[in-house]
Amino acid sequence: MSLYPTEHNPRGSHDVLALIRELYSRRPEARDLEPYELQSLLWSLNYTDELLDEGEIAAAIEVARTDSDPDEGAA
Repeated sequence: MSLYPTEHNPRGSHDVLALIRELYSRRPEARDLEPYELQSLLWSLNYTDELLDEGEIAAAIEVARTDSDPDEGAA
């Protein structure tokens, strides 16, 4: 039996986009936060057990923004 997980994330990879969409639906005020702020907010609200990569969060933010304003993604 191993005391330490062999995978970096033993629960599988996080679907960052799904986390951002859920956060935005529950807390619309979070839409104005920067990726580094969302990183700590997702962790502190127990959406994740570890801090996520800011680049992944930034990419998910861009996609999530097109959910609320589809024309923004077309520009």
